[in-house]
Amino acid sequence: MKTHKYTVAVFTENFIGLLTRITLIFTRRHVNIESITVSESEVRGVHRYTLVVKTTEDVVQRIVQQIEKQVEALKAFYYREEEIIHQEIALYKVSTKFLDGQHNLEKLIRDNHARMLSLDSEYLVIEKTGHKHETQALLEELQPFGVLEFVRSGRVSVAKRMKELSEYLDEMETELQARVEAGKNQ
Repeated sequence: MKTHKYTVAVFTENFIGLLTRITLIFTRRHVNIESITVSESEVRGVHRYTLVVKTTEDVVQRIVQQIEKQVEALKAFYYREEEIIHQEIALYKVSTKFLDGQHNLEKLIRDNHARMLSLDSEYLVIEKTGHKHETQALLEELQPFGVLEFVRSGRVSVAKRMKELSEYLDEMETELQARVEAGKNQ
């Protein structure tokens, strides 16, 4: 079976230890997590985990099903690259000694659609938003300038499909109410 890169989105309540339980599901299936980002979602009280993995579709389907069995996991999805819009952010700390006009550092920053985020007497911090290959390419171009520090975030993404999380939550609520009613009638 052929492996692909998948983005897994997990919507949960915010409970201590849930990240460990979710990552353990990937570990048990010997699937490496390439990046992970956690933040609030558009629904109050619901958090979103965005994980990037490279595996087969069969494995990612089973992982998503297993995640949804966690009590605090409200809904989980997986997406192929073409089904999402995604970005990462990278920060680069570079010595200011190359800001002398002879090294074209400022032109390099502009040409890469990056920006100077902070300027200190000894260093400047550059910010670049884009796909991993874009932030990596800038890192390589900045190496001759002596990169002092580099950090890249995990992926943030939104699905191209239009169904909102609140619609899924409403469906889950309706389904739960139907089960409760069915239990009362027995």
